[in-house]
Amino acid sequence: MNKITINKIKYIDTFPVRSAVLRQGKPIETCFFLGDDAVGTTHFGLFIEANLIGVASVFKTSNKNFDNKNQFQLRGMAILEEYQSTGFGKLLIEEIFNFIESTQVELLWFNARESAVPFYEKLGCTKKGASFEIPEIGLHFLMYKYFDI
Repeated sequence: MNKITINKIKYIDTFPVRSAVLRQGKPIETCFFLGDDAVGTTHFGLFIEANLIGVASVFKTSNKNFDNKNQFQLRGMAILEEYQSTGFGKLLIEEIFNFIESTQVELLWFNARESAVPFYEKLGCTKKGASFEIPEIGLHFLMYKYFDI
């Protein structure tokens, strides 16, 4: 049985997975998100043995659509295609939920691709408002999850 671990990683280590899943055919520079290198940002990597197969990043930033003072934004959630629909994404998100609960943050929000909405809904997240287009990326929904603190 392969060993599965989730560790905190450097933002630059997210680029290969972000590129393969979220920025296919685009320059590697598009894998850098504003705030990747900020002190309040945490990056997670999901590994099988020593192979990085999934990433997600949590940014300490607020969305004006929510009144909560303590907010995190999820960005760059990606699992390599050959490992999608196997439960690895759920493992990674559950680790992020545990991290958020441990930091006493009350809200996680994110822009979910239309195709990912059912995945997040199964994990207790909710859509807010109508869909919107992110240029060159596609149709998205604002989604969120509240945490008891």
